Amino acid sequence: MPKSTVVDIPPEEHAEMLAARRRARYGSWLTLHILLLCARGRTPTAIAAVLLCARSSVYRTVRADREGTLGLEHEAQGRLAPPVRTAVLRPTLRRSLLALLKAAPRAHGWCRTRWSGTPLALTLEATRGIQVSAETMRRWVHEVGWVWKRANLVAKDDAPHRVERVARIRFAAEQLRRCETIVCADELDLHLVPKVGDAWMPPGTQVEVMTPGTHAKHDLAGALAVATGTLHPCQGPRKTNVLFRDLLQPLEDAYPAAQDERISVVVDNDQIPQAKAVDEGLANHPRVTLLWLPPYGPRANPIERAVGAVHDLCTRPHTRKRLPDLVADVEAPLHVHGPCTYQLSELSYEPAITAAVENIARDGHTKVAA
Repeated sequence: MPKSTVVDIPPEEHAEMLAARRRARYGSWLTLHILLLCARGRTPTAIAAVLLCARSSVYRTVRADREGTLGLEHEAQGRLAPPVRTAVLRPTLRRSLLALLKAAPRAHGWCRTRWSGTPLALTLEATRGIQVSAETMRRWVHEVGWVWKRANLVAKDDAPHRVERVARIRFAAEQLRRCETIVCADELDLHLVPKVGDAWMPPGTQVEVMTPGTHAKHDLAGALAVATGTLHPCQGPRKTNVLFRDLLQPLEDAYPAAQDERISVVVDNDQIPQAKAVDEGLANHPRVTLLWLPPYGPRANPIERAVGAVHDLCTRPHTRKRLPDLVADVEAPLHVHGPCTYQLSELSYEPAITAAVENIARDGHTKVAA
């Protein structure tokens, strides 16, 4: 580390640096700013405070200037060229940084689950001997194409009968006759305490959403018709098998027996559809048959995307103080924004699923020929 940060710049070179600074319209000018302020006798602390950088950047710039490794270039006319910022990561350093980002912080002795600028900089110094500030590390992480974003929770999708169940749902949707209907059912929780979500707001401010004081919850069940995109809702105070049984009657009314001989309902492996009361309810609706999703396979159900859209439109973040108003807000988009365009997900068209669908079709033709 240099004992002194005072830089002796000749008057003519000082004028060239100022002229290059005035001609610039873009680029990184931190190096020139540091050298000009050092020439005026400013301390590293004062320079870092003015330029909003780390003191280590000041010392590093001064050291590079004295060693002649700053890389400042001159134009053909002899004037100092504006230093346009380019990639500063060499291939070896880029590979080292990517290896750090892909590894867990605990693998390098940190008691934390996510990387931030400071531990990355300290780990890089320990492994490569390169000293950089946390802010420089943040810029480097952006330079290798990484961004700060929220992780996505996914469920384990390795059930032994996963392929067979998804294939039967796809086969039912593709071989649908005019006298048949297939719908995908799911439940939706509505909380009076609003879900917090991102929204546009002025810089330096944060919109406050007042909590209602007392928490209340309501539940909706819905069935999405795959062919038409129509969403049939049914509401109730609690998410129980009663709510699912109450959904069967609206389906019977929407698809009368004179129009549809069979109504196939795609359901998940929750305890509600598996209740004995549901089996008794299905006895009163002989046209309704259940198609089961594989365990932990919500991505195969297109109504999950419709439920997510309802949350984005109505519950994140809402300002309702009364539960009936929130329920009305949720039911309105189902009619205003319908029909839904959600179809079977790409999960249903994997090679293994396609082969299973072909086997089901082949077995069906064999039975008909027999």
